[in-house]
Amino acid sequence: MHIAQIGTGRVGRPTAYTIMCAELADTITVCDTKPGLANAFAEELRHVTASLSLDVEIIACERDEDVAGANIILVSAGKPRTPGIKMTRRDLAVQNGQTVKHIAESTISNNPAAKYVVITNPVDAMAMVCKKYSKAEFVISTGTNLESLRFRSGLARALKVPVSTVEGYVGGEHGKGATILWSTVKVNGIPLNEYVKSTRKTVNEAEIDSYVKSVSKVIIDNIGGTEFGPAASFRDIVRAIVKNSNELLPVATPLKLNGLSELVFVSVPRRLGSSIGGSIYDILSTKEKTEIADAAEAICQTYDTTVEAIEKNSG
Repeated sequence: MHIAQIGTGRVGRPTAYTIMCAELADTITVCDTKPGLANAFAEELRHVTASLSLDVEIIACERDEDVAGANIILVSAGKPRTPGIKMTRRDLAVQNGQTVKHIAESTISNNPAAKYVVITNPVDAMAMVCKKYSKAEFVISTGTNLESLRFRSGLARALKVPVSTVEGYVGGEHGKGATILWSTVKVNGIPLNEYVKSTRKTVNEAEIDSYVKSVSKVIIDNIGGTEFGPAASFRDIVRAIVKNSNELLPVATPLKLNGLSELVFVSVPRRLGSSIGGSIYDILSTKEKTEIADAAEAICQTYDTTVEAIEKNSG
C-alpha cells in the first residue's frame, strides 16, 4: 500500500507519522513545495522506522507532479486558520482552492487509480474542487469525523463515563455547519434518552454543541494549531479504506439533496472501505436532515464562490 501525504505542515506531519506507526503503508511519499521540508521530514520518518523495525519505504519530493503510483493521496496542503484571528474555515476557500486544483490536476496522471482524501480546509468544498479538477472516481473529505471524536470526548466527560462506552456522530459541514446527530447517540449500547432516564443524569445539549464547535479555536489560539486529534481522525479514515472494514464514519461524500442543482460533499455517517458504501441518512430525524441540508447549501455556496474565483483567475 502506497500512501502519499501532500502538505507536510502542522497537520500533514503528524498524520503521516500516525499512519506509518499504524502500519497501514509499505511506501509513504511526503510532498511539500517548501524547499527542504519534505526531505527533512522524510529523514525523521526513516529514524522512526528504525526504532519500530518498520520496513517502510519513505519517498520525499517537492513537486506534486513527482508523486507517482500512490493508492491513497492525502491532501493537506494549504493555508491554515491564523491563531488569535476571528475567522472561519470558509474564509480560506478561494486561496486554498487554487492549491487543491493544482494538486488535483498535477497528480491524477501519475496516480490514475488513487483514492483522494481531502484534509485542506474548508474540507468539504475543497473535496468538491478536487473532484472537479481530478475527475478521480474516489474522492472524499474527512468531513465531520474529527467533530465526532470531539463530541464523544465531551459527552463522556459530561456524563462521567468512559469514552469507549459512547457512540454517536456529527454530520453536516466540518466547521460552522456541523450538527450533532443526537438520534445516533448510545451509551453502553443504550439510546441516550433511555440512558439518562434510567441513570437520572442530564445532558446540556447546547453546552456540548458549543464545545464541539469552539474547542478547535481554543487549541489553535493556545498551541498554534490542531495536530494530534486530526491525525488520529484521519488515520481512522485511511485505516477503513486500507483494511476495507466498511466502518461507519461521517466522511463527506457526494449527496443529492432537493433544492440543490448538483451533488454536494456533506457529511452523513456511511460505510467506508475500499469503496464508498451506503449512509444512514434515511433513518435520521427530520430535524437532522434539515440541518444537513442547510450545511450542504452553505458548502455548495462556498464551492461555487471558489470555482468562480479560480476560473476568473485562470481566464
